[in-house]
Amino acid sequence: MEPYVITISRQFASLGRTIAQELSKRLGIEFYDRDIVEAAAKRMELPVSIISDEEEQANNAFLKRKHLLGLGVVPLDDEIFQVEANIIQDLTARESCIIVGRCSHYLLKDHPKSLHIYVYAPYEARLHNCMNVLQMDEKTAHSMIREVDKDREVYRKRYAKGMDNIYDAFDLMIDSSRFGVEGTVSVLTDIVKQGLKLDEPS
Repeated sequence: MEPYVITISRQFASLGRTIAQELSKRLGIEFYDRDIVEAAAKRMELPVSIISDEEEQANNAFLKRKHLLGLGVVPLDDEIFQVEANIIQDLTARESCIIVGRCSHYLLKDHPKSLHIYVYAPYEARLHNCMNVLQMDEKTAHSMIREVDKDREVYRKRYAKGMDNIYDAFDLMIDSSRFGVEGTVSVLTDIVKQGLKLDEPS
């Protein structure tokens, strides 16, 4: 079968990563998230903590420092994005998989067999997840939702060129609070199989 790819972008605390992980089990394919961070750190010879902490904070002053890339000089955040983009392209060229975040819906928009999903949830549901799943206190939960939402929006606008409206970027947007993790995975499994024609003989 020709390799296919599913990208899952998500609001913070919408449980999108958990959904991606469970969907990968249902479909029998790998999902990549932290693996991309680790691979980028190895290629760039940087600590994983730098990549992990800074990759989505494109407005962070730390990332404005210059870093050599080949013969040119580029901001570190741009180098991280490019290295991760190369890793994502390598992964999806060789196998069917799920890619979480990192503007993968933009990077793979021309992939011949792809489905791009956005997982979201109402604020109160995300607040509940922060406090009851991620074990945050209420003050920290409010702060994290606000800050991560801002950072991800800056990241998206910076790197998903030409996708100014988030609603134009995805094939499917789903409210995870409506169905729960298992229900969302079940809905997505059916849509993926039908949308990518996985049950049809190749």
